[in-house]
Amino acid sequence: MAIVPLNEVWVDANFKESQMSAMRLGQKVTLSADLYGDDVEYHGTIESLGIGTGSAFSLLPAQNASGNWIKIVQRLPVRITLDPHDMQKNPLRVGLSMNVRVDIRDTDGHLLPQQTVSAPRFTTDVYQNPLEQADQLVAKILHDNSKAVAAGAR
Repeated sequence: MAIVPLNEVWVDANFKESQMSAMRLGQKVTLSADLYGDDVEYHGTIESLGIGTGSAFSLLPAQNASGNWIKIVQRLPVRITLDPHDMQKNPLRVGLSMNVRVDIRDTDGHLLPQQTVSAPRFTTDVYQNPLEQADQLVAKILHDNSKAVAAGAR
């Protein structure tokens, strides 16, 4: 199960590598959803630029035993954070198709984040209590059984 907080929604847009030369972190983005059409516009900013294509991280690399070397333009993920006010007016659903336009005039931004994220964005402790109870039960069973083994060895 995935829980998605709708006040911090983002869009992962897959751009062709040839489209990304002028993209930088923090650039402004305008989006529209097929759900609402062009009448509803969303605003966002580029939060991260993908560091690799899907093919670079695939489990099995593409086979090219025939020597057929055709260059295929790769796509890289770009994470775009959305303005929460836009989301309140016209909420989006997970998995929708979006049309994305990036304002690439300001190229002063960085290509990589200047600080690393050391903790997950969202966490839960919903499973913590049951895990502690399970650990206590395992410890009790081991303790009880070790007594029985020790008594049987006498």
